[in-house]
Amino acid sequence: MKKIGMILSCVAFVCGVFPANATRGEFDSDRWIALQDSVRERAMAAKISAPTIDATLKNPVFIPRIVYNDKNQSEFKLTMSEYLRRTVNAERVKSGRNMAKKYPTLLGKTHAKYGVPKHVILAFWGMESNYGAVKSAYRLKDAFFTLMYDGRREKFFTEQLLALMKIADKNTLDINNIYGSWAGAMGHFQFIPTTLAAYGADGNADGKIDIINNVSDAMFSAGNYLNKLGWNDTQPIARRVLIPIDFDDALTGGDKKYTINQWAKMGVLNADGSPLTATDETVGLVAGAVDENLVSSPDNDVASYRTAYLTYPNFYRIKRWNNSNWYAIAIHELSEKLK
Repeated sequence: MKKIGMILSCVAFVCGVFPANATRGEFDSDRWIALQDSVRERAMAAKISAPTIDATLKNPVFIPRIVYNDKNQSEFKLTMSEYLRRTVNAERVKSGRNMAKKYPTLLGKTHAKYGVPKHVILAFWGMESNYGAVKSAYRLKDAFFTLMYDGRREKFFTEQLLALMKIADKNTLDINNIYGSWAGAMGHFQFIPTTLAAYGADGNADGKIDIINNVSDAMFSAGNYLNKLGWNDTQPIARRVLIPIDFDDALTGGDKKYTINQWAKMGVLNADGSPLTATDETVGLVAGAVDENLVSSPDNDVASYRTAYLTYPNFYRIKRWNNSNWYAIAIHELSEKLK
């Protein structure tokens, strides 16, 4: 292991990205070994099989690029408009419509069983893996060991690795052949191992759950997850509205909720500039930066309004899948285009 540590330190040096717990150009092989020893102890206590433990601890690789990605997640640096242009584009909409034609029966079965309509399932599928087109780049065990070593969320990623080991054990899978994203997600809907363990569903009744290679299992698992999050098929996700240019930004983060009647009194209008229909339904409000999406006022005098979204309970269920306002708005926009 000391030799492996020396090799890995060279990798870090060449890439110019350095672990949080190592000095420049050095790799802390003692910490790397200690992490593996800890995983072995916890896996044995969890009664994971010896072959799976041995396979997991066979030459795990530290990947500097993963640490770099973790510290430079683009979603948090994009404006809402930029994010939507990247994620809800014509090509993704076209692919989603093609998938709707390819899997009408499976989408219908998923809707019938879990109460999640096809356009919503398709939107999640498109956002998470571009309908399976995004190729998994990393062995998941390497991703988890790297993120554990970096230390920012060591406990979380240790739990993910142990969950992956249990999944490999249960389904007689070779853990060295399970690939996913740099953040440790896998399959068509990019489930992390603990989510798969909790919500995975057998879509083709073969007694196994394979969300990487089996679209039926992947789609049923996504439907099951959203169902357990409380998805309500009778409610929208969000709807576009207009807010005055000088609207209080403290109210546009989605965490403040008022009745639609109260939002109307604050100057919120329908997307076409007409007054909101006043109701006692309680919803949130999300908007981008003040200089984004300026539109003409209803009387076309000046660009004094900007686009925003009223956000309904399903919006906040999406945020339990991915805790990002931009992501939830993108799911809304994409699903609307796929109806």
